[in-house]
Amino acid sequence: MTGQHTGQGQAQGAQPPTALPPAGRDALTDVAGLRVGHARVSGDGALSGTTVVLAPEGGAVAAVDVRGGGPGTRETDALDPRNLVQRIDAVVLTGGSAYGLDAASGVMAWLEEQGRGVRVGPDPSQVVPVVPAACIFDLGRGGDWRARPDASTGRTAVEAAAGTESGAPVAEGGVGVGTGAVAGRLKGGVGTASALLPSGITVGVLVVVNAAGSVVDPVTGVLYGEYGAAEPPVRPAAEVHRAAGRRLAEAADAEARPPLNTTLAVVATDADLTRAQAQKLAGTAHDGLARAVRPVHLLNDGDTVFALATGERPLPPDNPIALNELLSAGADVLTRAVVKAVRAAESVDGRSGAGTYPSYSDLYGTG
Repeated sequence: MTGQHTGQGQAQGAQPPTALPPAGRDALTDVAGLRVGHARVSGDGALSGTTVVLAPEGGAVAAVDVRGGGPGTRETDALDPRNLVQRIDAVVLTGGSAYGLDAASGVMAWLEEQGRGVRVGPDPSQVVPVVPAACIFDLGRGGDWRARPDASTGRTAVEAAAGTESGAPVAEGGVGVGTGAVAGRLKGGVGTASALLPSGITVGVLVVVNAAGSVVDPVTGVLYGEYGAAEPPVRPAAEVHRAAGRRLAEAADAEARPPLNTTLAVVATDADLTRAQAQKLAGTAHDGLARAVRPVHLLNDGDTVFALATGERPLPPDNPIALNELLSAGADVLTRAVVKAVRAAESVDGRSGAGTYPSYSDLYGTG
């Protein structure tokens, strides 16, 4: 994009631009060995789904940082650096609120069949997969309150992940866990991005944007996450911005339910991190979310970031700030993934009992 950076953008707390190039496909799967699979709940009135991030054989070091006031999670205590589990094989991001956490059972069943998990007996098949999961609130957005992910949805998603090649592209927008996601009154969804650090380390992010807060500056119509980007954002024309405001107000009037939401993310790297370092990566990545969604971490949200480290690349011993560079990149890439999610989303028009959620691209153009 081209255009002049506005004084309003600076007032909204713009961050210094980053020139880090994408690692490959600009996706989480640029972290070698990671695979992503999506599944959607089928049937009329359904607007929900599940996304699985599958780690390479042998698993990945994992951590989590929960900042929202209304999280729905499973097996996150296992990721505490003080606890037993060292590596995990998959992370599940799912719709359906707490009901949808059952999707993790389907992922566990598939992993058990592959002999993957914590070995707990003399037989190699005697394993207990540890599958951390988190959910977003999207109940009833397609019209049917009971249309939500279950174990079969999780199994479909992990099988889809396992069926991809390493480094495969990742579908964005209203797919998987992003099927019923919203961002304020806009349609939300899944976004992914990556960066290649000067050290050769890769950082990748996958996010589902389903926020009670807004992703759009109400004064300018610019996505918050585009302030401070390497290229200044283009400010939409005033008449376009006014028309967008009217459509969003109409959508808000048609939606009587409170904004029960949650934004989830997985930030991953091929660096060799300890569990404590991975937990720090999960925590600092939340800074990227705060740049792109305002307000964030509300009581109505359950904002959660998982961190994965595959351990393929040691931190450079001759670069004492390499870890700080990695932490900073995680936040930057998460901001950009939020922007990509919102721009990839498509409108839901309210037919078949669904809510009406216009997309940013439909309101403001592709930019």
